[in-house]
Amino acid sequence: MSVALEIARPRANAKDDTYRTDYLQALRLIERLHRLLLDVIKDEFDRVGGAELNSVQALLLYNIGESELTAGELKTRGYYLGSNVSYNLKKLVDMGYLHYKRSEVDRRSVRVSLTAKGKDACDVVNALYERQLGSIEAVGEVGRSSVQDMNKTLVRLERFWSDQIRYRL
Repeated sequence: MSVALEIARPRANAKDDTYRTDYLQALRLIERLHRLLLDVIKDEFDRVGGAELNSVQALLLYNIGESELTAGELKTRGYYLGSNVSYNLKKLVDMGYLHYKRSEVDRRSVRVSLTAKGKDACDVVNALYERQLGSIEAVGEVGRSSVQDMNKTLVRLERFWSDQIRYRL
C-alpha cells in the first residue's frame, strides 16, 4: 500500500470519542482565546485613552512594529486575521497611525510603517504584554514550559491545517 494512503487512512485514535471531544474543545478555545485577546487589548486602550482604535487595528500596529510592510506581507506573515486589511490600513493612515508610500519597484504596491502616533499605540500593546508576563505564572499558573509546549503544538496544528489547504487533504 502506498505511503500516501497509509497517511490518509484514519487511525483508531482519531475515531476515539474522547480524542474528538478534546480536538473540538481545542478549536473552540483557539477561537475564544483570540476574541479574548482582542477584548483585553481594547480594554487596555479604553483605560489609557486610545478609544479611537479598535483592537484589531491596535494589534495590526503592534505586529507592524519597526517594519515597513505591504498589505500582502501582513497577510502572508499571519499578522492580520481579518478579511479587509486594506480598509483597516486606510483607516489607520487617515487617523495618523501609519505612513504609506508607493513602492519604488512596484508602483501598484503600497508600503506602510508606523508614525510616532502608531509607535505610541504599539507601545501600549507592548506594555500590556510586559505587564502580563510579570503575572501570568503567579496568577494564571502558566509557566514557561507550558507555553513552550503549547507553542510546539500550535505550530504543528498550523502546519497540519496549511497542508490541508495546500495539498487538499
